Amino acid sequence: MIKNITLFILVAILFASCVGNKRLVYLQNDDLHENQPKDTVLREYDLTYHDYKIQPQDILSVQFKSITDEDFDIFSDFGLGGGNIGGGGAILALRGELVDPQGQIGFPVVGKIKVQGMTVFEVQDTLQSIASQYVEDPVVKVRLLNYRFTVLGEVNGESVITTQNTRVTFMEAIGMAGGLTELASRDNVKVIRQKGDKAEVFYVNLLEEEFLESEKFYVYQNDIIIVPPLQQRPIRRYYSQNLSLLLSSVSAVLFIGSFFGLSATR
Repeated sequence: MIKNITLFILVAILFASCVGNKRLVYLQNDDLHENQPKDTVLREYDLTYHDYKIQPQDILSVQFKSITDEDFDIFSDFGLGGGNIGGGGAILALRGELVDPQGQIGFPVVGKIKVQGMTVFEVQDTLQSIASQYVEDPVVKVRLLNYRFTVLGEVNGESVITTQNTRVTFMEAIGMAGGLTELASRDNVKVIRQKGDKAEVFYVNLLEEEFLESEKFYVYQNDIIIVPPLQQRPIRRYYSQNLSLLLSSVSAVLFIGSFFGLSATR
């Protein structure tokens, strides 16, 4: 009797802690393509991406170089770039420019330049056009240094992630955080997105293939991604870790109960 009850409890815990493949596999679609070649294109999705617009508090790396002699290169004089690329090779200077609350960055001689609302490439073109007024054949490269987002919850590595890639997909973001745990709820991922002085909250489903064409498929600057757990987590993490103790306790209680039961019948 004791063994049967203990076995029943064990089986019940195992069934309650199981997670089916339907809850684990990303970007699912019910395909019936057993007879199709593996390289067959089954579907195409239009990816929706909006280029990131520079905002106050962003940090831009700016590189200048030109063929103007260093003695006459105003950017070199102020430590903003370059050197002579026609002689001993280019010597690039890299610095971070903080976008001020007015959405501007400032350079000596050139002054303040409005960059808020521009893409990185628009800023690059603007600076190159301005630099051409002062030096010969300038080359300007601009990168966003602090493109970052946060991934929390049921991932293998909660972290604040910083990258220069402004086209990070949700799949890439999850990968950067070490991937989701087996106990992560993939169909109810919460996202907090900053929009000016407001915060938007929405949920995404990583299990559906149609998510590929969603405008939410890309991660934006300062996004906070929160991955909730499945309902099985308490069972898997608590009961499974303490299974031997639990079974021992149950067995002891049943044994004591049966002992006193037998004693009472005598």
